[in-house]
Amino acid sequence: MTRIRTTHVGSLVRTPELVEVVRAREYGEPVDPDRHAAVLTAAVAEVVRRQVEIGLDVVSDGEYGKSDSWSRYIRERLGGFTATAAADPTGGRSNVPPGTDKHLFGEFYAEYEAGQGFVGGGGEWRATGPVHYTGADAVGRDIANLTAALQGTPAEGFLPVVAPASAVPRPTHDHYATDEELLFAVADALNEEYRAVVDAGLVVQIDDAHFAIAYDTMRGDLAAYRPWAELRTEALVRALDGIPAERARYHVCWGSWNAPHVGDVPLRDIVDLILRVPVRTYSLEQASPRHEHEWRVWEDVALPDDKVLMPGLISHATNVVEHPELVAERIVRLARLVGPERVVASSDCGFAQGPLVRRVHPSIQWAKLEALVAGARLAEQRL
Repeated sequence: MTRIRTTHVGSLVRTPELVEVVRAREYGEPVDPDRHAAVLTAAVAEVVRRQVEIGLDVVSDGEYGKSDSWSRYIRERLGGFTATAAADPTGGRSNVPPGTDKHLFGEFYAEYEAGQGFVGGGGEWRATGPVHYTGADAVGRDIANLTAALQGTPAEGFLPVVAPASAVPRPTHDHYATDEELLFAVADALNEEYRAVVDAGLVVQIDDAHFAIAYDTMRGDLAAYRPWAELRTEALVRALDGIPAERARYHVCWGSWNAPHVGDVPLRDIVDLILRVPVRTYSLEQASPRHEHEWRVWEDVALPDDKVLMPGLISHATNVVEHPELVAERIVRLARLVGPERVVASSDCGFAQGPLVRRVHPSIQWAKLEALVAGARLAEQRL
């Protein structure tokens, strides 16, 4: 019987103890670094234990070591940038860029974003000097916490990291002549983080929501979007230089916020670019009501023989827990197209967009992951 491996996209709801420490840090309050380190290590050990107990095959540290969000954490790990202070660092900030969705549902977004929990107004992040990587200690800490938690377990570990396009989604710069020069400098710097992860024996996951989100901000102008996306794909290929494909996976989603998403770019319009990225595994939404139908893309798009799909089969954006039978159906229909050995059951996106922004209640997060594993076992019987 073919085994359907299980995983998720990486970010999990933080523990109350970790939230307390991170919240103080994000608001600029003094935090004892030794206490932060101890709370973080204990939280990673517990979240790995829980994932293994559920039966997941490939687990993460929950992104517990990241500050701010899944992408903006990199601002603490790249040199050469100057950040301008937010107008109100204690106030919430808009996290969804303006585009088709916000134009059509402005009243919804005005109400929705006010309660999301992001800290500060963002400010500008401008490249004012040569970009270089400064995050060796931070990624080393994350690697050490995850590898220690994995000791004695049958699970494999992965760490999510940001892609160049999502690290600088709206590039501003003085030091570089063009956006392209800045993007490739960022790619070279990020390569150091990617290498650190795989050199430690872990799988690196490249997170790139902004790659797809930009289509919405361009108001669905595919002619303008394609050159933008092609350049970002080239930058990511460069960032992956020297990274073994079998140790890497690429996550593309359309933003984790639970909102209309009517401005999302169709998978069919970007699947060729996604397949250019030199990784073995591609993580794509398939549980979202806006994207579930796109499993049919693989009816006429050939998945290269050495590649694997990691479809989202449970949603991060609703507190409804999927039935294992539904998970099994989603697995089986895709496995019959590409082969069961090339399907890894996963979630659409992370269950928390950052340390202070969660998408579902933690008890429901775990119930969803249990349903994912149960659905995979059912699918194995049917395949």
